[in-house]
Amino acid sequence: MRKKLLSFCMCLGIGALCGCGVKTTPEIIMPEKPMESSAALDQTKDTGDSAADNANASSDKTASENYKVYLITMDLTDSYWQSIDKGCQQAIGELGNITYQWLGPDSHDDALQSKCIDEAVAGGADAILIAANSAQGVNGSLEKAEEAGCKIVYVDSAADFRCVTALATDNEAAGKKAGETMKQALEEKGVKSGVIGIMGVTKDTASCVAREKGFREAFEGSGYTPSDTVYMQDDAQNVKEAVKKGVSDGCVGFFGSNEGTTAAIGEEIKEAGAKDCVAVGFDTSDAVLSLVSDGTLYATMQQNPQTMGYEGLKIAVQALDGSYTQTDTKTDTGVTVITAESM
Repeated sequence: MRKKLLSFCMCLGIGALCGCGVKTTPEIIMPEKPMESSAALDQTKDTGDSAADNANASSDKTASENYKVYLITMDLTDSYWQSIDKGCQQAIGELGNITYQWLGPDSHDDALQSKCIDEAVAGGADAILIAANSAQGVNGSLEKAEEAGCKIVYVDSAADFRCVTALATDNEAAGKKAGETMKQALEEKGVKSGVIGIMGVTKDTASCVAREKGFREAFEGSGYTPSDTVYMQDDAQNVKEAVKKGVSDGCVGFFGSNEGTTAAIGEEIKEAGAKDCVAVGFDTSDAVLSLVSDGTLYATMQQNPQTMGYEGLKIAVQALDGSYTQTDTKTDTGVTVITAESM
């Protein structure tokens, strides 16, 4: 069963690139213990498996219900969040009878995201899938949601508040893989030391902070010096200015901890004609993939946001109908290393 699920996750991860001319299989970094939720087992449609039969029965049961489920992300513009929404809608198409709405603030702001949670509760939400803007900044509203009977499922980024389950990349491990990927690329170029610029979102964005931590770990004991983090703060120009200065100062590499920082790094490197710099980032928007394809970015870490949305919504519904009874579980949805050679 684990092999079937691994194949499913790999297909979702690689499928997003099919339109970009993938010719070889990129490196897949999956957790040692892939998720085996009843929702995932249902996806295999293995009639000989009793767990899958139970999941199918659960789906039949929910067909007679009409639950209200909200997805709340850090904003509504990032293509990464759009992929999570796509996964949610895929699950809704299979389950039926789900009233669904996607909410998000205009910028990464705890107060604005808290208002979205409050709006969902006021709208009668039975379950909320949320990518929390920070670890503690929205906990007050999450507590009110729980008191109102909402099931809480984290996708991508969790808060320090109890939940049904949290589906996300193991961000520290993925960050370390990004660092190891850059280190190998630098060594292959004959570069054994130098300063590496690091670009984050905000100091409170837990998922990105974990990636930065893992990235730095990859360079411990080496001749490379990771710089202090420059935070984008919803303004790509902050990253571009930092990269411009870094290129001028002789930085040998740059790391972006999410789609926005990665795209901004690539755009500035391209504008400066500094392709000797090794840049590694996260996520796979069209802009990021284009920068990887033309060699501006060496690599990007592809997460599996569609899996997070798909599995997250199904588990939320199962928690509502009583067939999923676990709480505070965690699921590592894996990463894929994308380079120009694999495109």
